[in-house]
Amino acid sequence: MSFKLPVSVLVVVYTGDLQVLLLERAARPGFWQSVTGSLDWPQEPLETAAAREVREETGIDAASGRLARWNVANTFEIYGQWRQRFGPGVTHNTEHVFGLALPRPMPVRLAREEHVAFAWLPWREAAAKCFSWSNRDAIQLLAESAVIT
Repeated sequence: MSFKLPVSVLVVVYTGDLQVLLLERAARPGFWQSVTGSLDWPQEPLETAAAREVREETGIDAASGRLARWNVANTFEIYGQWRQRFGPGVTHNTEHVFGLALPRPMPVRLAREEHVAFAWLPWREAAAKCFSWSNRDAIQLLAESAVIT
């Protein structure tokens, strides 16, 4: 059995007027989030993982915008129901935050095994809709920062 790595990326996909793309999880209806995913192999570059996850989950090519690492990492406890995906004794995950600035909202092609719906929302609505504190904080950081646009 191959285990998931406890290192992941969170990619806030947004436009210049701060419309943020959220995805509704298939396994947890009502739970909305930005693009997320674990590294596929231990040495996979974080930027590669971020671009791959955006493409897999939305069909959007990160090269159509500007992908940037925000130098923010959050470590959190893995929910008990998902721990069996990770190696024995693994209880925490480290999530690296990225932003993908797009010129405008783009069409989305969902990975139906992972997500059932998407929405482009103003940043305040997007932040309020996220179930994850780290996702909410990343969207608020986007809005507060003049550097990350």
